[in-house]
Amino acid sequence: MTNLKGKVAIVTGASRSKGIGAATCRTLASAGADIFFTHWSAFDEASGNGVENEFPETFCEELKQMGVRAFHMEVDLSDKASPLRIMDRVEETLGTPCILVNNATFESPADFRTLNRDILDKHYHVNNSGTLMLTMEFARRYEIAFPERKDGRIIHMVSKGPDPNNLAYIASKGMLIAITEPLSVGLAPIGITVNSIDPGPTDSGWINEELREHLLPMFPMGRLGEPEDAAKLIRFLASDDSGWITGQLIKSEGGFLGK
Repeated sequence: MTNLKGKVAIVTGASRSKGIGAATCRTLASAGADIFFTHWSAFDEASGNGVENEFPETFCEELKQMGVRAFHMEVDLSDKASPLRIMDRVEETLGTPCILVNNATFESPADFRTLNRDILDKHYHVNNSGTLMLTMEFARRYEIAFPERKDGRIIHMVSKGPDPNNLAYIASKGMLIAITEPLSVGLAPIGITVNSIDPGPTDSGWINEELREHLLPMFPMGRLGEPEDAAKLIRFLASDDSGWITGQLIKSEGGFLGK
């Protein structure tokens, strides 16, 4: 079994019980990692899949019951101060982290008729600027704290494909895909790997019955993706066993045919 005992992991965007973020926290905790997760209820309430106001606190206690340390923080990644605030709080509570899972995202459907600068900027500020500035701060602090270690892990959750109704979202995730390889080269000398995961359509609470019936024939394995599918790959990429894998976009989508 993967052993992450003694390692500190940040997982952004863990605000719902059925989400990939929550599944990732549980899976990393089951391998022994201490967990710091972020959430932003304002997005879930206004644009996401519904807010679960009591979830962060109860989830934090659930993780502690697994025998690890756990803390959480409400934070808006579009706020320029957020990367420093997150890293400061992690170091105050758990110490310097060596695993960063960039799962938090902003998503608002837009096609060529409705896409405007405001929609594009909202995606950019969370999915690109906020995420990448957190990534840079993570790497800088890792280099200072662990000059001899080679177990740093950065994992981006991304998406791609021919979705004409999600132009801003796909474009912003494309930027994370594009930076994965050059960033991996830059961080390799200080012992950090950088990879991206494309989980494909995942049944994390947003898929209704009509969409399920539409998507199911596109999965040759006979089921939709589940949050735990992505979480298991994240656990592997967070482990020492993945130390020679970096700069990669890895599809974990059960052979999904809807490319």
